[in-house]
Amino acid sequence: MLPPSPPPRPQAPRGAGVAACGGRWARLPPARQRREAGRAAIASQHLLPWVPLAEEPRCCRAGGRVPPSPSQPPPGPAASPGCSPPSSLPLADFNYGADDYDAEGNEEPKALPEGSETMPYIDESPTMSPQLSARGQDSGDGVSPTPTDGLGTGVDTGKGLEMRKLVLSGFLASEEIYINQLEALLLPMKPLKATATTSQPVLTLQQIETIFYKIQDIYEIHKEFYDSLCPKVQQWDSNITMGHLFQKLASQLGVYKAFVDNYKIALETAEKCSQSNYQFQKISEELKVKGPKDSKESHTSVTMEALLYKPIDRVTRSTLVLHDLLKHTPADHPDYPLLQDALRISQNFLSSINEDIDPRRTAVTTPKGETRQLIKDGFLVELSEGSRKLRHVFLFTDVLLCAKLKKTAVGKHQQYDCKWYVPLADLVFPSPEESEHCPQVHVIPDHELEDMKMKISAIKSEVQKEKANKGQSRAIERLKKKMFENEFWLLLNSPAIPFRIHNRNGKSYLFLLSSDYERSEWREAIQKLQKKDLQAFVLSSVELQVLTGSCFKLRTVHNIPVTSNKDDDESPGLYGFLHVIVHSAKGFKQSANLYCTLEVDSFGYFVSKAKTRVFRDTTEPQWNEEFEIELEGSQSLRILCYEKCYDKTKLNKDNNEIVDKIMGKGQIQLDPQAVQTKNWHMDVIEMNGIKVEFSMKFTSRDMSLKRTPSKKQTGVFGVKISVVTKRERSKVPYIVRQCIEEVEKRGIEEVGIYRISGVATDIQALKAVFDANNKDILVMLSDMDINAIAGTLKLYFRELPEPLLTDRLYPAFMEGIALSDPAAKENCMMHLLRSLPDPNLITFLFLLEHLKRVAEKEPINKMSLHNLATVFGPTLLRPSEGESKGHLTLASDIWSHDVMAQVQVLLYYLQHPPISFTELKRNTLYFSTDV
Repeated sequence: MLPPSPPPRPQAPRGAGVAACGGRWARLPPARQRREAGRAAIASQHLLPWVPLAEEPRCCRAGGRVPPSPSQPPPGPAASPGCSPPSSLPLADFNYGADDYDAEGNEEPKALPEGSETMPYIDESPTMSPQLSARGQDSGDGVSPTPTDGLGTGVDTGKGLEMRKLVLSGFLASEEIYINQLEALLLPMKPLKATATTSQPVLTLQQIETIFYKIQDIYEIHKEFYDSLCPKVQQWDSNITMGHLFQKLASQLGVYKAFVDNYKIALETAEKCSQSNYQFQKISEELKVKGPKDSKESHTSVTMEALLYKPIDRVTRSTLVLHDLLKHTPADHPDYPLLQDALRISQNFLSSINEDIDPRRTAVTTPKGETRQLIKDGFLVELSEGSRKLRHVFLFTDVLLCAKLKKTAVGKHQQYDCKWYVPLADLVFPSPEESEHCPQVHVIPDHELEDMKMKISAIKSEVQKEKANKGQSRAIERLKKKMFENEFWLLLNSPAIPFRIHNRNGKSYLFLLSSDYERSEWREAIQKLQKKDLQAFVLSSVELQVLTGSCFKLRTVHNIPVTSNKDDDESPGLYGFLHVIVHSAKGFKQSANLYCTLEVDSFGYFVSKAKTRVFRDTTEPQWNEEFEIELEGSQSLRILCYEKCYDKTKLNKDNNEIVDKIMGKGQIQLDPQAVQTKNWHMDVIEMNGIKVEFSMKFTSRDMSLKRTPSKKQTGVFGVKISVVTKRERSKVPYIVRQCIEEVEKRGIEEVGIYRISGVATDIQALKAVFDANNKDILVMLSDMDINAIAGTLKLYFRELPEPLLTDRLYPAFMEGIALSDPAAKENCMMHLLRSLPDPNLITFLFLLEHLKRVAEKEPINKMSLHNLATVFGPTLLRPSEGESKGHLTLASDIWSHDVMAQVQVLLYYLQHPPISFTELKRNTLYFSTDV
C-alpha cells in the first residue's frame, strides 16, 4: 500500500529537448523561442513528445482525468497525448491563473507575469499513485488489453517518422533529468555507508538498505538505456531501429516491482530517521540535482522524499510515451512489434501493482492517525452576510469544509483559510417546508448578465485581433486581465439556484448554484457518505490547521471556471445553434409525471436552455420534441430527467419555486468533429439506470446568421413582407397579428416568454399551417404550447428574405445608434424609421408596442426591455446573405460587435415614448442622412 507521494522538486529549467528541432529553432524570433522552450521543458518532464507550436495537435479535453504527480505539472495541450484514440491512457489537464483571484470579489486579480502563459500551474501536492495512472483491464477508461488496436495503421510514413524523432528527443531529454535525479539520490548513500561502521553512525546499514533499496539497480538500467538510445537520436536516420531498447527496458520492470513493494517502508524509515537525526534531516532536505547539459542552472535542490517518488512516476510516464511512439510508427516498421510488446509489458505491470495499491492520492492523515479522503471539491458561490463570496468547498469522507485562499505575497506558498466546517454526521438538508426564512436573495437582472457577456465577447475579439496583428504582449495582458475581472463578476453574480445545508448543532449555510445538476451532484455525494457509520466530532485547532493545509495539496479543481483561464490552444467551444430532439426514456421502476431539461455551458458555467413537456403517469415517456439551443463557446450538453411535483406544500422558501425530484442526470462532450455535420447524430445518455434517447445536429453561427432568399412566392415564411401584406390586403401580416394576440391572451405572464425555446416540432407544425393558410389555424393556436407560438413569431422574422428593418438601411442604423449627441441620434433614428417601406414600418411599430406590453409584466415574466431587445434585435436587423458578407468574421466578432449594436438599436426604440405612424409620417424632416 503506497502512501501519498511526496512534495515536489523545483521545476526543471526551460529548454530541455529543444535541440531536436535544429535549424528551425534558430530561425524563430526570441519570444517564440521562449514559448517553445517552456513547452519543451514541460514535455521533457512528462516524458511526452515536444511538438512545435506550428504542429501542435488540437486536443479534446474529454475523457478521464489523471491527477498530476507531485513533481511535475500535469501535461498541457502542447505535450498532451489527448488526441490519441480512446484506448489511450487518461490524461491530466492544467489551468492557468490558479490562484490569481480574490475570493471575496473585492480586489482586482493579479496580472500574470510576462511569458507566464507558456508555463503551467505546478501542483505541489502528493497527488499521484500508479493506481490513478493506469486502469485494470476491466476499467472503462483505461488502456485496453490490446493497446495497439487502431494504432500505427494509416500513419503517414514521412510525417510519422518525423514525429517519432520528436517524441524520442523529448523522451531522451527527460531520461537525462531522471538519471540526474537518481544520481542525486545515490550521492549520499556512499558516505552514509562509510559512517555506518564507525562509532558515530548517521544511519545503520539496515536503514540505508531500506531507504535506498533498488535505486542503484534502477540507475544502472536507465544509464545503459540512455547511453544506447542517445547516439541513435543524435544521428537520426529514417531507417533507425530502437524498439529492442524499449523492449529490454520493459523486461526489467521487475526491479520496479521490488522498489514499489518497499516504497512505503522506505518513506517511513526516512521520515523516522529525519526526526531522530538532525544530520540526516539536513541531508534529506537538500539533495542537489544536476541540471541538463544545455541548462544555465547547474543544480537544483530537491528533497529525498520527492526523489524517492520519481521511480513510481516514471513507469506511468514511460507507458504514455510508448503509446505515442506506437501511434507514430507505421505498422510495417521493424520497431512496431517490439514497441507493441514493450507497451503490453508496461501496462500489465501497472495493472498488477494496482491490485495491491490503495488510491491514497486524496488521503490526509489527522494527528490522531485517522485517514480522510477528499471525495469532491469545487468552487461555489456562498451567500454570506448578505453578499456573494466565492468559496472553494472540500468534501472529505467525514466532513464538509468551506475555505478561501489566503492573500499572500508574490512567491509565497499559498494556503487556504477555513471559513467553516460541518461534520457529515451533523449535516442535514432541510426540506423546502423546513427551510428557515432567509433574506431575499438579490438576483442580478438578466439584461445586466447579457450586457456583461457582450463585454466579455468584445474583449475576446480584441485579444484575437491583437494577436493576429502581433500586438504588444502588455496590451494583450491588460485585455486578459479585464476579461478575467468581467468573467469573475459573471461567475459570482449569475448563480440563482439555492443549495442550503444545515448543521444540526448550529447554523445554516446557503450556496447559490447555476445548475440543478451541481446541486444534485453535491447532495448525492454527501448522502452517499452519510450512509456509513459516521461519528460527530469537533476538530481541535491543530487538527483543523492540518486539514485545511491539506486542501491546497489535495484539491482537484485548481482554477475558478472562467474561459480566460483556458490555454490559447484549447478548443474555444462551439458558437451557433445546437438542434436537439429528446426522443424517449426507459428504465423507470414506476409510473410518474416526467420531463427533461437541457443545459449547456456558457461563459464558465451551465445554463438551462430548454424543457420538454411533462409526460404524465408513465414509465416510458415518448417526448419526441426538438429544441434549438444557442451555444456560446459551449463544450458540454447535459440532460436532466425530473419527476414533476404538483404538491404546493413543497414550495422552496429560498426562491418560491416547487422543487421537482431529479430522477437522473447525464452529460456528454460536444465534439466539434462529431457534431458539425449536416446529418442528425443519435445518442443515448445513461443516468442512474435510466436511458434517454436523443438526437442532435449543429449549425455554426456564421451559417445561422445568413438569410436565404426565398424562391417561392406562396405561403408566408421566407416571403417578402410587402408581398404577404399585399396578398392578404392587410397592414400587418396575419401570422404576426395572430401570434401576438395569442401571447397577450395567455402568455404575457409566462416566465421567460420569447427567451425559452419552444418545441421545434410544434413550431414546424405551426409554420406548415400558416404557410398552407389552413382553416384550423385558430384552433391549433389555442391548443399549442405558448412557447411554441412565441418561437413561431421569432422564426417568421428570422426567415424573412431581408430583415424587417431592411438591408439598405442597416449601415445607417449602425451609424445612427453610435451617435453621442442625443438630439442628433433622435433625428437620425426617427428619420430611418420614416425611410422604411410602409408594411415594414407598420409591422415594426405593431411589434414594438406588443414588446413594451410584455415588459410591463417583467416582475412576473422576468422579461425586461433589454431581454426582449436581446432576443429580437438580431432577428429584426441581421442583414441578408449578400449584405452580411462584409460583416462576417469570427463567430465571437459577430456576437460582440454586430449583435451588440443590433440589440442597442431595438432597445432605443423600446425605451422611446410611443411612436405613432401618422405622426412620424407627418413630421417635417430638418435633419437628413444619406441613406
